[in-house]
Amino acid sequence: MATTSHLSFSLIHPRISSPRHHHHHLTQLFSIQAQSRLSLRTTTTRTEAMGSDLLGDFGARDPFPAEVESGFADKVLGNVDTEHKILIPNFSALSLTQQDCSPVSPLQNPMSVDDAQKLLKKVIGWRLLEEEDGLKLQCLWKLRDFKCGVELVNRIYKVTEPTGHFPNLHLEQPNQVRAELWTSSIGGLSMNDFIVAAKIDEIKTSDLVPRKRIWA
Repeated sequence: MATTSHLSFSLIHPRISSPRHHHHHLTQLFSIQAQSRLSLRTTTTRTEAMGSDLLGDFGARDPFPAEVESGFADKVLGNVDTEHKILIPNFSALSLTQQDCSPVSPLQNPMSVDDAQKLLKKVIGWRLLEEEDGLKLQCLWKLRDFKCGVELVNRIYKVTEPTGHFPNLHLEQPNQVRAELWTSSIGGLSMNDFIVAAKIDEIKTSDLVPRKRIWA
């Protein structure tokens, strides 16, 4: 990483009495500056400052003593007693898979259709069902055979057991699994349903689905 350096020269020279001598002096000065810049670019990529201290290639540096004495900090935005805080992401900022299910009061209202439609974009393969007993989430898996269906049911149970919020699982036909989520205590959907749906989405199923045929 190249570093641009600025050099200043203080040259003592006799008083110039004619424009011709003045032009000759300026030509010599420009030649010295150009040669100095070329030499710096080819021999070094770091700039020495304040004696033996070197400016690092990355990041900020501590102020030099002369800068501290000049009171430059009083001329910039902010105060020396400014409080700095590390903000921890709130509940809504975390992804659904990072959240934990929480108890739901029977007095809590079920999630509205608009809110459910927004959260539906955060889960994969799930759809909303509007039934008489309220909104539900549903997901279907087409698997290779019955044994793979049983394996998927076991994997779903293993993931949802720590949450305490279980889906209704149905092993249908020889190779289809259907999962439905809703919070029966409030007659509809709660945040817990979407949290569990997101956790189920992370289950590996590539080894359970039908194998694709490869035609020669």
